Amino acid sequence: MALQIGEEAPDFTLTDHTGEAVTLSELRGRPVVLVFYPAAFTGRCTGELCAIRDELAAFEDAEAEVLAISVDTAASLRVFAEQEGLRFRLLSDFWPHGAVAQAYDAFLPERGTATRATYVIDRDGRIAAQFRVSPSASRDMESYKEALALVA
Repeated sequence: MALQIGEEAPDFTLTDHTGEAVTLSELRGRPVVLVFYPAAFTGRCTGELCAIRDELAAFEDAEAEVLAISVDTAASLRVFAEQEGLRFRLLSDFWPHGAVAQAYDAFLPERGTATRATYVIDRDGRIAAQFRVSPSASRDMESYKEALALVA
């Protein structure tokens, strides 16, 4: 079932690329941008995450924390973050496989990966905005900026 604007965001705890546990509800008080993507080290995903890296000031200006989520292992995400100079958290939804992506209606069971879905969570833990594109398309930065304006 699709999540609705204004609904409380499903809570979760995942391990980030540094091995630290990240719990969504513990980030209340600041906006959070959940960026689901299919896989690290792939062309389109790398391009999207590097675009966020290059425009990170827009997220910081809104005091928003970016959490990029894929089904990759935390160890592979660590290498990916180092290789691409990503300064935001990459979360591993590896096990149970894609459980958080499933909770956000962002899992593609036929591929075993997340799709390209974005959820912007407000300071109170509610979904303020959401958008998605097909796995073969890229999200544009303007969509992020429009969503961030709702929580800034």
